[in-house]
Amino acid sequence: MNNNSPNRILEELQPEKDFFIGIDSDGCVFDTMEIKHKECFIPNIIKYWNLQAVSKYARDSAEFVNLYSRWRGINRFPALVMSLDLLRDWDDVLKRNISIPELPEVRAFIDSGRPLSNPSLDEYIAEKGETGELLQAREWSHAVNRTVDEMVSGIPPFPYVLESLEKMKELADMLVVSATPGDALNKEWSENRIDHYVRVIAGQEMGSKKEHLSLAAVNKYKNDRILMIGDAPGDMKAAKANNVLFYPIMPGEEDVSWQRFHEEAADVFMSGNYAGSYEEKLITEFLDHLPETPPWKRK
Repeated sequence: MNNNSPNRILEELQPEKDFFIGIDSDGCVFDTMEIKHKECFIPNIIKYWNLQAVSKYARDSAEFVNLYSRWRGINRFPALVMSLDLLRDWDDVLKRNISIPELPEVRAFIDSGRPLSNPSLDEYIAEKGETGELLQAREWSHAVNRTVDEMVSGIPPFPYVLESLEKMKELADMLVVSATPGDALNKEWSENRIDHYVRVIAGQEMGSKKEHLSLAAVNKYKNDRILMIGDAPGDMKAAKANNVLFYPIMPGEEDVSWQRFHEEAADVFMSGNYAGSYEEKLITEFLDHLPETPPWKRK
């Protein structure tokens, strides 16, 4: 790996404990998903992609993708494309004869295999050349970050997060595994004074969640001693792609999920009895919370 690679720190991380826990941040540790998407992401989608004439539908589409579906928690760029795709396939939107951007150049960036971050987009633009669509995507993404920085503060962790971190600190190496920009993660974890519990705060600049787990934990710990905690199917997919365990934080039932982890699941994980029926039951319950079909197509 290139010595200047931003995820080099993950590759070089060496175990200090027998167990490893990766923890997502937005919507998992902090109740930030609703405010970030409804107040920061979605208003900027409407503004920068000229969706004012269908703003109601744009909100519903983006909320479904980012909050209330199997795609909850995916990176902002594919989430943007998916939200626009749903709009183009929505009868009520089609009746308004509004042009919905297709974003072929953003799709090419997504498919490029690069980290889906602002610095990576800057590099991509430098290589491919400046185009109106890519510059618009960059302006939109930076506007989202500015709005998040201005809007999101003073949000504490969910109940039982601190107790869980305290319980696990002597037993497991812990890492933030997130698709959120690193600056926002560091701000949220440090202002709540919980950043000292984790060895690294890994955001989108260090690659995908799958890459975070692969570089930081796989082949360094036994697979049944690696656990990913998250609130989105993408967290589960990152764990399963690495053949490691997953603990779901149920959207809408975060307090109960963390209490269950603190009082029960953490001990099951440490005892070596997590894989199998225990994990499978939790995952089934989790997926039942998150549909694949938007509500306007279920009528």
